[in-house]
Amino acid sequence: MNLKGKRIGFGITGSHCTYGEVVPQIQSLLDAGADVVCFVTYTVKNTVTRFGDGKDWVKKVEEMTGHEVVDSIVKAEPFGPKTPLDCMVIAPLTGNSMSKFANAMTDSPVLMGAKATLRSHRPVVLGISTNDGLGLNGKNIAQLLVAKDIYFIPYGQDNPAHKPNSLVARMSLLKETVEHALDGEQIQPILIEKFRD
Repeated sequence: MNLKGKRIGFGITGSHCTYGEVVPQIQSLLDAGADVVCFVTYTVKNTVTRFGDGKDWVKKVEEMTGHEVVDSIVKAEPFGPKTPLDCMVIAPLTGNSMSKFANAMTDSPVLMGAKATLRSHRPVVLGISTNDGLGLNGKNIAQLLVAKDIYFIPYGQDNPAHKPNSLVARMSLLKETVEHALDGEQIQPILIEKFRD
């Protein structure tokens, strides 16, 4: 699938340690000719961690895309039937946001963007980053795996020796996953050895 001219929403949730791996993937979509609009959770925008200041990350993606971030539910809602996206990506998707998404809870701009996209039967691509993917969030992953119009960036254990329940997507496969999702296909394999990446 050619991404030229495709309108892609890119949701970022609060897995701060993966921003350095995810933000270059926004550039890969832009380089392929996509028009990218970023959505951020309140945590992303307002949190300072050892991985940087949220405001700096927001500024960076705004400069990259040429669009202001969507930072409220009110701003996100029109991306449904009124001004639909061709695809919505959420990467990184934390366990917290994933559990809400799997259970139809829409309490952030990112989740509203995903809900709005599903209303139009357009693909939503998930790049998980959660410490309990093989724990309490396992049931939410399973629920989303069988849901219509939802696709996963291949993922695996990032540190099986010290964090055996932790699962993280191989973000370098984000663009390829989006291409497949736009064709209505789940990229394979879904389960990979992430820790070798």
